[in-house]
Amino acid sequence: MQPNRINNGGLTMLLANLQTFFGTLDLWQVVSAFVFLIAIIDPIGNMPITIAMEERGTKIHPWLVCLYSMIILCVFLLGGDLVMKIFGIKIEYFAVAGGFVIFLMGLEMLLDVVFFRTPEFGNSGDLVPLAFPMYAGPGAFTALLSLTTDYNMINLLLAIVVCMLVLWAVLAGTHWLTKYLNPISLYIIRKFFGVIVLAIAVQLMFANLVKVFCV
Repeated sequence: MQPNRINNGGLTMLLANLQTFFGTLDLWQVVSAFVFLIAIIDPIGNMPITIAMEERGTKIHPWLVCLYSMIILCVFLLGGDLVMKIFGIKIEYFAVAGGFVIFLMGLEMLLDVVFFRTPEFGNSGDLVPLAFPMYAGPGAFTALLSLTTDYNMINLLLAIVVCMLVLWAVLAGTHWLTKYLNPISLYIIRKFFGVIVLAIAVQLMFANLVKVFCV
């Protein structure tokens, strides 16, 4: 009888954990966070960079780039709150500052100006500069920590996974996509995502400014 009780207790705990997991799962949050992150990561807008790297002789492995990027983003998402506590920064204040940084990134995409300059790392390959800082870089870090104020952790983790699947598809099909997406199409897509990033940044800043002033 004792083993059956243990098994029943383990099954009950598993069912309770599954109920908790699916109870916090919100597909709308996953989709919303995915749109935000994919706009920041901008795999299609960065296609010319990856093509130029391959033309210089750099070997790119799409699955490795996505794996490295996902690990970096997940580690930062799970450990970012600890970093905030160490420095004594409230997440609402970080979200306001992060919204401003993301606003500048949206302006870069929309106006073709450069506020942030990435140093040249040469032909390092999949980890540097593709996974970091191109795809899992400061912009994505800021976006993730800012979103934790209103989004459940599991939804953000799922959004990261979906982003990495899309990134893999774009990297794996880069040469195929370039046959059907001319420079004008890439330009229009970048502008479209720029507007989305600007709108989300403004919403992020004002929503958390209200929280800051109401404290």
